[in-house]
Amino acid sequence: MAMQYSQTAIPAGSLPRAASPGLQHVLDTYASETNKVASVWRAFEDDELAYRPHERSSTVGEILKHQLLSERRFFGEFLGTAEPAPADVLPPAVTVEACATRLVDLAVPRLGFMAAQPDTWWLGRVPFFDVERERVWIFWRRVLHTAHHRTQLTVYLRLLGRAVPATYGPTADVTWSGADPTLSVDAAGRT
Repeated sequence: MAMQYSQTAIPAGSLPRAASPGLQHVLDTYASETNKVASVWRAFEDDELAYRPHERSSTVGEILKHQLLSERRFFGEFLGTAEPAPADVLPPAVTVEACATRLVDLAVPRLGFMAAQPDTWWLGRVPFFDVERERVWIFWRRVLHTAHHRTQLTVYLRLLGRAVPATYGPTADVTWSGADPTLSVDAAGRT
């Protein structure tokens, strides 16, 4: 049995097709990562938005807001997508569900924009902070940034004694028939 997520905010069947078929994986990955983030966010309760495991750590709510605002900046400033004004990015009331819904609502038009771009656009170099990078590099940098914060939040869930949703495979809390995590030298040697 294949891995099934408990929630899928952006179904695979709704994704646009990339103008450059070799870049379809970019759209697939962005939708998948958005689904994973929304799933992890929805594992929290609103009364946990102020939780932080250490006084120098960000709170759950701060990480949700940072994700929404920093995605807006990455996509708008560095990739040139049409984005709402910064003051319009966050939901009026910061709740877990409102933030997760906003994440998805902002991601869907980005998928359409990215789908329309040719190879030459993706390989074009543009300013990125104080250097220049190819747009495809900037996209993957965004994915890594997102994965970093999602991982922070899965640690927070564990520290709160909460179940950690599956993102790339089974967790101690979520598994399925046929799951085959690589936990041994023998498993790593399978070909």
